[in-house]
Amino acid sequence: MTLEEIAAGIEVTAEQEARGVAAVDETGEVLVERLRPHAGALPCTPEAAATVVETHAAGTSVGKSAREAGVAPVTAAKALHRCGVSGVTPLSPMAREIVRNWQAGELSRAEALELTGASEAEFALGSYIESHDPDPELSAAVADVGSPTDDDPLADAVGDVDELF
Repeated sequence: MTLEEIAAGIEVTAEQEARGVAAVDETGEVLVERLRPHAGALPCTPEAAATVVETHAAGTSVGKSAREAGVAPVTAAKALHRCGVSGVTPLSPMAREIVRNWQAGELSRAEALELTGASEAEFALGSYIESHDPDPELSAAVADVGSPTDDDPLADAVGDVDELF
């Protein structure tokens, strides 16, 4: 059997179906109400932040989450970062190090911008992320959004460790 015969009928699609375990937020309190006491740490209103977090946790992109919340995509990324969501920085690890060097005064902004290869908007967002840590209280407020309940829906699919012995 040749590779051509093996590959016959294989197709590449432009879309993937999001498959995952259904998740439910069972805190009993609406997310916006949990965010409201920490509004000063958010780059937007608690209502907009709640919309961004909930839609992003459901698998929506940052841009679509921002449109849903009525804020700029950069603001949505900042809100996600402040709420402890990882992976919203547009910069590579090396570019992040360059931004930190610029913030420490070791490089000029022009040099840092050139070395990162980032656009102005990407550089600005990366700078914000490097200079603002996630807020622990916001992270706690959104910790259960998009996470499964205590009941493991796959518990019956795997055995106990004791079964191995």
